[in-house]
Amino acid sequence: MRGGTRMAKKEGKKKGFIQKVIDNRIYLLLVAPGTLFLIVFFYIPVIANMVAFQEFQYSEEGFLYSLFHSSWIGIQNFKFFFQSSDFWIVVRNTVGYGLTFLALNFFFAISLGIIMSQLRNRKLLKVYQTSMLFPYFLSWAVLAYFVYAFLSPDKGIINHWITAMGGQAIDFYNAPKVWPGILIFLGVWKSLGYNSILYFATAMGINPEYYDAAMIDGANKWQQIKNVTLPHILPVATLMFILNIGGIFRSDFGLFYIIPRASGTLISTTQTFDTYIYRALTMNNDIGMSTASGLLQAFVGFLLVITTNLIVRKKQPDAAFF
Repeated sequence: MRGGTRMAKKEGKKKGFIQKVIDNRIYLLLVAPGTLFLIVFFYIPVIANMVAFQEFQYSEEGFLYSLFHSSWIGIQNFKFFFQSSDFWIVVRNTVGYGLTFLALNFFFAISLGIIMSQLRNRKLLKVYQTSMLFPYFLSWAVLAYFVYAFLSPDKGIINHWITAMGGQAIDFYNAPKVWPGILIFLGVWKSLGYNSILYFATAMGINPEYYDAAMIDGANKWQQIKNVTLPHILPVATLMFILNIGGIFRSDFGLFYIIPRASGTLISTTQTFDTYIYRALTMNNDIGMSTASGLLQAFVGFLLVITTNLIVRKKQPDAAFF
């Protein structure tokens, strides 16, 4: 009797699961392309992280054969990376630029989103939105030519201005000290319009009655923003902060490699994890160390997201992811 009851329960569960699949087949079909994309391009390639712990030797039999037949060397690739002369330069530049971009992008994106939400001329608002979004859709390869038009040593617009005023032309592509400011400006300028959309949409969704009540209490425009707009934006900003904190150890490859035109003399200020991995792979053909660097980068980003979420959950449980 008991065995029969258990079999009946199992069959009921199977039927229940199959019935749920049938009932939700439309939704499952909708998410199927995205799920397949994640599996093929994100989850299956995770297996290749084995290379970080191997002395990878490519064989004519193919990549998978090489992957499972290369000798294991433990954490030697990580040790080699930590002991290399570029390690501290890479960490300093990646973390420094990451923190700077995080702070400036939040400040300017929130400010721009609030300012745009206060505009009442809808036609003018559309013009501003379009002009702010336009840089985001330009590739770094295209922007590199615009930047070169300004910074070229002999034909650049800036050097023309300097020489016209009696100064001496600057060879920007051999002057590392000027590039942190240039890269930070370009990074913030390109993503500003895109980053501000979410805060603009959040500010536009605030019930106008809150502003009416604030005006009745005698609040001026700044007090309305401080006491009404910012508190409503804060939960969204917190969620975005948790997501973006993991990007501190990740940099925009196009910004740090293409814009400086891959100049070797600028490595001290333009070398980040992403450019270091690319150079290690293409110039030194060191697959193991480049994979170890990428795995370390992802692992640290994961830890930062988890830690930040735990801190936020203690302070503001509603704003945390889990």
